[in-house]
This record gives sequence, C-alpha cells and structure tokens, in this order.
Amino acid sequence: MNLQSPPIARPDPSALEAALAALRQRLGDRLSVAEPVRNQHGRDESYHSTLAPDAVAFAESTEEVSAILEVCSSHRVPVIPFGTGTSLEGHVGAVAGGVTVDLSGMNRILEVNAEDLDCRVQAGVTRKQLNEHLRDQGLFFPIDPGADASIGGMSATRASGTNAVRYGTMRDNVLSLTVVMADGRVIRTARRARKSAAGYDLTRLFVGSEGTLGVITEVQLKLHGIPEAISSAVCPFPDLASAVNTAILTIQSGVPVARVELLDEVQMRACIAYSRLEGFQAVPTLFFEFHGTEAGVREQAETVQAIAADLGGGDFRWATKAEDRNKLWEARHNAHYAARALRAGCQVMSTDVCVPISRLAECIGESKADLDASGLLGIIVGHVGDGNFHIGYVIDPNDTDEVDRAHAHNDRMVLRAIAMDGTCTGEHGVGRGKIHFMDIEHGDAVSVMRSIKRALDPAGIMNPGKVLPA
Repeated sequence: MNLQSPPIARPDPSALEAALAALRQRLGDRLSVAEPVRNQHGRDESYHSTLAPDAVAFAESTEEVSAILEVCSSHRVPVIPFGTGTSLEGHVGAVAGGVTVDLSGMNRILEVNAEDLDCRVQAGVTRKQLNEHLRDQGLFFPIDPGADASIGGMSATRASGTNAVRYGTMRDNVLSLTVVMADGRVIRTARRARKSAAGYDLTRLFVGSEGTLGVITEVQLKLHGIPEAISSAVCPFPDLASAVNTAILTIQSGVPVARVELLDEVQMRACIAYSRLEGFQAVPTLFFEFHGTEAGVREQAETVQAIAADLGGGDFRWATKAEDRNKLWEARHNAHYAARALRAGCQVMSTDVCVPISRLAECIGESKADLDASGLLGIIVGHVGDGNFHIGYVIDPNDTDEVDRAHAHNDRMVLRAIAMDGTCTGEHGVGRGKIHFMDIEHGDAVSVMRSIKRALDPAGIMNPGKVLPA
C-alpha cells in the first residue's frame, strides 16, 4: 500500500479556471481574485511568508461550503479553510494555490442549551462574541488562546490558552462538529450527550486536523457557569527556576488554579513598558487566577502563597475587581506585541513546546541557557500549569544570520522537549512550521495518519502542505 502523502502540486490552469467559473456562478461577488484579498488570506500572525491562494470564497452556510468543496473536488483544486488568520505556524498559506474558504461570515450563535451547559455555533463565531452573548445567562466559554480567534479555527488547531490548566483544551470542550468532507458530503460527528460509546470518536479526529481532513462549519461546545468569585494575583521571583517550581508544586499539590502563567524577566520588562504596568518588577513573574466560591478562592490563594513564599517568591499583588483583572490579562495577552516593541523594525518568531510537568523546570532552564548563549533577544512565556511554554525570538527578518540562529535554537528546544517525552507543539499546531518534527515525534504513527488522510481526502486537496510531511 502506498502510504505517502499525495504530491503537493498546483492545480491544472484549465481546471482551476473551470472551478473558478463554477464558483463565480454560485457566489457572485463573494468570490474574489483581488490581489490584496488573496494576500490577506495567505498569511497569519506568524513569521511565515505569505502564500496567497488563487481565489477567496466567502461562504455563508454549510450548504455553500458543501457546494464549494464539490466544485473544487471535481476539478482537484486545493481548499484552505480560513477563520480569522490568528494562527502561528503558517496554517493558512496556500502552499499549492487553490481556493481559500473564508468562514468569517458564518458567525451565528445557533442555540444555547443553558440547562445542559452547551451551545452550538457556526465556525466563524469568535470566542469574545460568544462570551458576550452568554454573559447575561451566567455562562462562559473558557478556552482563551489570547487572540479573538474563531471557534472553528480554535477547533481545527486544537487551541488552548491561559485557562487550560483548569478547563482543558478544545479537545475537552467540543462535543460535536458539523464537517464538510473533501467531496462535499456533510457529516455530524456526534450527538449532544456528554459521553458516548457508539463508534469511532470522529469529533477528536477533526479537532486538531488543521483543515487537512475537512472544513468545520458548526461546533457544539461545552459551557461553564461563571464562578461566584474570581481573583487574580501577580508574584515576582528572584529567578526563573523558583517561579517554575512554584507552578509545578501548585499543580502537584492539587490546587485547582484556573490560570498560572509564567513571564521571564525580558517579557516582564516588555509588558511593563508596553502595557504601562506601574509598580511591577522586571523579574521572572507568575500570574495566577483563582475561580470558585469565596471560601474556595481564599483557600486556594493561601495555599499558593505559602508555596511561593517557601520558594523565594515575593508578595502577591492582588486584583479582584473585574477592570483590574482585565488589565492584567490584557497585558499578558499583548505579550507578543510588547516583545515586538523591544526592537524597532523587528518581528517576533514565536514557537512552543510542551513537556510532562515534572520535566518543565529542566526544559525551560536548558532552553533559557541556550537562548542566552545564542546571543538572540528572546522572551519566554508559558502556560506552565500544563507544561506548555513559548519562546518568542525578536529578530530582524532581513538578517539571515539571526533568522538561522533562531531556527537552530528552536530545533534544539523541540528535540529537547521530544527527548523528555514531550511534543513539538502544545497549542500552536503543526501547520507548515513544525511539519519536519512529525516523523521524529510520532514515528510509524505518521503512516497511520497518512492512511486516514488518504481515505478521507484521496485527491489531497484539503489544505495541502500542512501537518503531514510529504
């Protein structure tokens, strides 16, 4: 059996023209071949180069996505799903040209089942839009990758973020998906029940598939009640190891902390300047957030304060008012832009790994020492409660030596994480940026992934050049 991925080749020009003619007849001016529109859809928030598609189709329903896929399948034209373009590993670049399907117009909240703590939304709904809609019902959706990403894109990339240590990732919070397959068929992967033993778990097959197996058009999500009490705190540390070990011991002690975020001294310096955080120190720092009852939050906070104090942590700086908490977390979410502001005319090349929490201090310590030795300006941030951390290299994209050193450091860090039984990416996804680590991390399992890909997408039209190495 041939288990190799289908070759990545641009579509035949005559087939592409025929496909675009058919799509134009169906979509009218919602099919664009304008260069600015194509370029906008050929890049994301990452350092990866723009790879523009041949056209952009703006879909408004599952039925339209199905029709687009039928046309593209019949003419063997690549299809790239697009949500908001906030991904970080080149997920949306049109490696082989083709048609980008923009789902941002599919932004309706279809149902909220408050009694069952779930909802169903179209793929283009963003997380902020959803939480604004839910607020009056005392509910919220906890997955928070920082950017105001679309729910469909978050599902496709198996996103997580700052709340994952308590609430899990998209893998844990998606109940069911509506997916348009490569040939235009529409399937629903599961019912609304919280558990099922009926058949293969197709939901989790598509969560994290990055548009390589089908196009997600609707998502059924778990919801959570807004906690009675929420409190945030910031604690400085004398060194990185003390901060990381505090986070590790907090988790190992069973404290149900909602968020525990690490910022190294370089990132804190950047955030203090960029977000105007007065009274904070440019030292390794942990941001905490506690959810629960008034008594529960108080108990969690006391336990973590004691752990931090034993490991050299400073005084906790508390934020209990919503506006104060929002300012803290906005500063954390703007860490990428704060880092970019450290050097004029530079970009941030962002990467991430995840390791078992018992190896986290070791992995961060070695990666930090390697970063310092490389002579690169870089920052470290991390969702350290679940072993995930990021490095952002602040580099001049026109300096070939700097770019090469950043890639070399990233390679060493990823290989270090994999050697610790970790992964090349905890939440950014594979895209085209981490694709060369798949064989190293998964070995023969990649051939199984290729078999699944070939079975569901025999012509290889779904987001080619992503996830699986050719």
